[in-house]
Amino acid sequence: MALDQPDLIAVTARDAGLVACRRCARVWPIDTPTCAQCGSRLVSRDPKSLSRVWAWWSLGIMAYIPANLWPMLETRLFLTTQDDTIVSGALDLLLHGSAGIAIVILVASVGIPLAKFFAIAFLALSVRRGSRIRAARRMQLYEIVDYIGRWSMIDVFVVAILASLVQLNVVARIDPGPASLAFALSVIFTMLSAQAFDPRLIWDGIEAEARAETAPGAAPEATPPA
Repeated sequence: MALDQPDLIAVTARDAGLVACRRCARVWPIDTPTCAQCGSRLVSRDPKSLSRVWAWWSLGIMAYIPANLWPMLETRLFLTTQDDTIVSGALDLLLHGSAGIAIVILVASVGIPLAKFFAIAFLALSVRRGSRIRAARRMQLYEIVDYIGRWSMIDVFVVAILASLVQLNVVARIDPGPASLAFALSVIFTMLSAQAFDPRLIWDGIEAEARAETAPGAAPEATPPA
């Protein structure tokens, strides 16, 4: 005969009166104001996290629109001048046989920024309204967004390299356009939006569901017939 085992109730750090530093991961008592190891402010949950997320997210959107409409490169060849946006520049590379470089620019400058905007908005909305996607999956999505943020400046790097290499005065000259500044600001604002998000909020709903299931008055799960 199998022995009945008592239900195991997971105790969170907040339930145990502890708080972890988000910078160095050192654990302290929950009433500790600052981390003595790295000096960061300690909070169990940041109540203004979502407000900062949406503020930086909105600024990123506002900067991303002109980044795709304004010229990214200004090419001067003899007496002619050509202005190229991100998409038109990638299409020119594609027509001249540089399909690989064009795909990299389109993915890094169009695909990844749009995916980051949608991912951050989804995470913020899922914390506020709930989601059917598991918390572990949403945490993985947040880690991906936070990781690829450092690679989002590839288009600005390409413009800087071209502008520094092609400087032949009257014959040929490549200068960065106003879209390069707008794109850089969009990337910075998106990174700040991702960093402002408190990933611990993802797990709060899981804690509430676990407490409801282990409550004394919770209804037992239906047992299938033998």
